Amino acid sequence: MSAPTSPTITAIVPARNEEHSIETAVRSLAALPEIAEIRVVNDGSSDRTAEILAQLATEIPRLRVIEAGPLPSGWIGKNHAAWLGTQDATTDWLLFTDADVRHLSGSAAHALSNAELRGAALVSYSPDQRLDTWWESAMIPFVFSRLSLRYPYEKVNNPNSPVAAANGQYLLISRDAYRGIGGHRAIAGDVLEDVALARRVKAAGFALYFAPGDQIAQTRMYRSFSAMWEGWTKNLYPLVGASPLAAAAELLGLLPIPELACLALAFVYPLFSWGAGLLLLSRVATCYRSLSANRFPKSSILYWVPGMALYCAALAASAWRHANGTVAWKGRTYPVGS
Repeated sequence: MSAPTSPTITAIVPARNEEHSIETAVRSLAALPEIAEIRVVNDGSSDRTAEILAQLATEIPRLRVIEAGPLPSGWIGKNHAAWLGTQDATTDWLLFTDADVRHLSGSAAHALSNAELRGAALVSYSPDQRLDTWWESAMIPFVFSRLSLRYPYEKVNNPNSPVAAANGQYLLISRDAYRGIGGHRAIAGDVLEDVALARRVKAAGFALYFAPGDQIAQTRMYRSFSAMWEGWTKNLYPLVGASPLAAAAELLGLLPIPELACLALAFVYPLFSWGAGLLLLSRVATCYRSLSANRFPKSSILYWVPGMALYCAALAASAWRHANGTVAWKGRTYPVGS
């Protein structure tokens, strides 16, 4: 089924200190004929983001730069910037995307086709993840593999399932549905805005379509270990259920307790050493299948142990920060529910 070729999408890009990626993001959006307007909301950047955007605006007529101004009380910065970007938009569709995402040729047409084919009011993709360092190669595939178990595409896309999710790196939503659920204003203080939007959309009776996006877009989420740590310690606790019990269950589920038990018994009954080996091989095979299903390189299995260690440490830190009532992101501290 062919998608509309006329411009029917307003792209909204919240940007805070994105000098390394904003030009690539904007130019990739400008190359898509379905994008009627690109609205970049500069959220108090202190680097060269504003300067780069000013130059791009002289070259790209469809680019509109909006200054976010002071952050109102009760808002997360990204949510406020996204909300500002929607004001007076008249296109049928709104595309929320991050400033570190490069959009691939044909991606917008593909998303519109999926929306029409599936009857979906919200279409979201999980972009291809660039992994340039060992810590990215260890942490990010492990996180996405775990999240795919909690938010499987088939359940998200099933209207009879309560599971709802989306990836804020690429989130296309109909303007009518967005306004109907109250937009980002309804989730002003939610640090996990993409999942919160998806839940509201599904609860309102609209269809979701969530899918892999390796042919849609590419992103490098974090350029430093500290940024990666800050990002995941902000998000992991709410992603796994936002309760101490859910976080504890996730951590306990990752511990090799059956393997260790078999090894302990092997000191008395040597035959149990075989059981420990088989259990360990089964765990590795499960992880390998999950990595493959999430389209990560096969070599990611080599980072399984450090990935698990980083994931567990970040989840524990995330639970601690949420329990203490604040999380940090890009130079701001936000209150969160304990």
